[in-house]
Amino acid sequence: MSDITNAPHNISAIDFLRTRSLANVVQAEIERMIIDGELKPNERVNENGLSQLLGVSRGPIREACSALAAMGLIEIIPNRGFFIRALSNDEALDLSEARAGVFGCMAMMLAERITDAQIAILRALLQRMDEIVALGDVHIYYPVNLEFHKQLTLMAGNNRLALIYQSFVRELHIQRYRALSSRDVLHISNEEHRAIVDALEARDPVRSLTAARAHILNGIVRTRQAGQPGDTELAEKTPRVIPTGKEPVDDT
Repeated sequence: MSDITNAPHNISAIDFLRTRSLANVVQAEIERMIIDGELKPNERVNENGLSQLLGVSRGPIREACSALAAMGLIEIIPNRGFFIRALSNDEALDLSEARAGVFGCMAMMLAERITDAQIAILRALLQRMDEIVALGDVHIYYPVNLEFHKQLTLMAGNNRLALIYQSFVRELHIQRYRALSSRDVLHISNEEHRAIVDALEARDPVRSLTAARAHILNGIVRTRQAGQPGDTELAEKTPRVIPTGKEPVDDT
């Protein structure tokens, strides 16, 4: 049954669609504020404040927050309201390890079927990120980084794995963004991207799995190095993995 069919009886279908469209815009802005750190973990969402800031009523804000709660970025506490979700160290580690496994699996699958045209797309994104690294601007780098990961997951050709991976990505947005906090870190991140593409171009499934998995696991360490409270314990549980680009890393 469509959303329009479920629209409240006291508003028209056009008004309902207009509200939904506005909620989508509000959702994107609140998500950006969470990622940028303007809304911090455990902070209560001030609906009145956001209403004035964004120039909208509280309705679209509540709808946007409900959608973000379904994505794992916001927590709904009964009788208290919406709160920015804070992942515990164990939750973040579990999610990161699961994401690393799925991403590595997709890279392995892609190595067996990747085309020259797909390699060219990934190389172009690498080059773009190299240019951004020179600027040292995480606000520009991060969306291209997301696109690189998205393209790889789409190229792997397994929709179920891609959906699972994206669910992890949404929950780990804040940690991933903050892990890319310096020019040196951006450089390291893109060198790891390059190791993945080199392995894919070699059509080496094991090397591709190793490089992709290591890239995700190393992000945990980068989060610690970004100086986030409570992340030292998380990083100590996951030592940095540095793939050689030629042979599997011993993960024991």
